[in-house]
Amino acid sequence: MPKIVDPEERRRVVAEAVFRVVRREGLEQTSLRNVAAEAGLAIGSVRHYFAGHTELMLFAMREMSARIIARLTVHADRLLDPSAPLSPDERRETVVRMLAELLPLDDERHAEVVVWLSFAAAARTRPELRPHADELYDGLVSLTTRVLEGAHRAGRLHPNADIPLEARRLCALIDGLSLEAVFHPGRLDPATMLAVLKAHLTTLQAGHS
Repeated sequence: MPKIVDPEERRRVVAEAVFRVVRREGLEQTSLRNVAAEAGLAIGSVRHYFAGHTELMLFAMREMSARIIARLTVHADRLLDPSAPLSPDERRETVVRMLAELLPLDDERHAEVVVWLSFAAAARTRPELRPHADELYDGLVSLTTRVLEGAHRAGRLHPNADIPLEARRLCALIDGLSLEAVFHPGRLDPATMLAVLKAHLTTLQAGHS
């Protein structure tokens, strides 16, 4: 009997090949031919699932975004679940772990940041990619805002905290740490990134001066 191929699984295999090519050679090398070779497939197989390069890039961006958002959501759900209250220490640690998902603290997350920065840079001059580049950032801002709002309602932030502004500031901090770690390798180690993040979160707490 012919082997039954799961179309979604095959698309994910191709997306993983895109990620590997981007990490190793840059986005400009993600031709259908190069990606097919990386995935160990005939180029015709890739064309069977993707009409062209743009469709492939859009799928890869959505796949990367979904992967990151899924990890963030696990932590956010724990923070926002009223039926399972966390101690202050548990809450602080969960917030740190959630935001640390976006920092290049290990090989896997470093690779994701490299790939996503490549996509975001390409979206600057390719309008068809822009909505998908914005989607992840907007999702991060929304999620961060919800977490800060919850902390504010519980009295854990300064009473006069500007939540929308603080959400943007926190996202900008994460972006800055990620950019520095990727573009200046060796100058910002994981321990320092975490220390900067924790120090910033401390400044948001009620009672901190």
